[in-house]
Amino acid sequence: MALSWEDGDNLADRAYYGLIKMLGILVRSISRKHSTSIAYWLGDFVYNTLKTRRPLVEKNLALTFPEKTQAEIDTIARQIYRNQAENMIEVLRLPMIKTPEDAARLIDVEAARSLYAKTVDQKKGGVLVSAHYGNWELLAYCSGLMLGAVTIVVKPIKNRAIDKQINAWRTMHGNRIVYDWKALREGLRALKNGELLTILGDQSDNGGSFFTEFLGRRTTVFLGPAYLALKTGVPLFVVMCQRTDEGRYKVDIEEIDLTGLGTSKTDAEELARRYTSTMERYIYRHPEEWLWLHNRWKRTDQL
Repeated sequence: MALSWEDGDNLADRAYYGLIKMLGILVRSISRKHSTSIAYWLGDFVYNTLKTRRPLVEKNLALTFPEKTQAEIDTIARQIYRNQAENMIEVLRLPMIKTPEDAARLIDVEAARSLYAKTVDQKKGGVLVSAHYGNWELLAYCSGLMLGAVTIVVKPIKNRAIDKQINAWRTMHGNRIVYDWKALREGLRALKNGELLTILGDQSDNGGSFFTEFLGRRTTVFLGPAYLALKTGVPLFVVMCQRTDEGRYKVDIEEIDLTGLGTSKTDAEELARRYTSTMERYIYRHPEEWLWLHNRWKRTDQL
């Protein structure tokens, strides 16, 4: 895909895009085993040398897991950087996944078939809430290829050339992307049309007023998934993608109970608590899988 630079693209953006493009060419020319080795080296370099957001990561891990020693925190933190580097490398390798068979070698989506049976197969929409856990990009890409297209709510990447390229890969096999500022209108339309709408629900809501507990600390939680599910009367599922010891990924699905909920803001807040609590359980169990580099509690810290 040929990309052109737009007005306002600066030299740093162009240089960064060039580096990412060259890295993509490299990792698509070697085996997955070797690309994983590069990811581990890159993760260790960022952790040990650049130390990008390392104080933030270690602080949040220590606050979330006060029972762990500093050595245990350091071990988890190092693996977080390795996992995020591997996520980036695997995104750069997405064009190599061309068939359902290619996808099946990387990820086990068997658990998701029941989700499709309750929604798409009955011409009914569904809200899928996921997190920056495991490889969320690979999850959406492979699920769309193996099971059926989904509509994905995304935030734009500041580097516009990279944003275009990533979105081109995301939509290669039928998935559709919607930018977050269009999520309400486009999300309602998708759900009413019987589609699956995927939203990452673990980030803070910068403009929101709803605070609840997340990983033991008070912070804002985005109500969008809850509102959309209750407004359209469709089921809501938490979908989590986790690495396995065999180097593949498995998908876990949990349908969130909507019993007793209507369409008020209070009901949306209760539903948000329910799916936030579900995501928490996975992060507590395998903290190395989550994106701790995100300043998740920044609004709490400013209160």
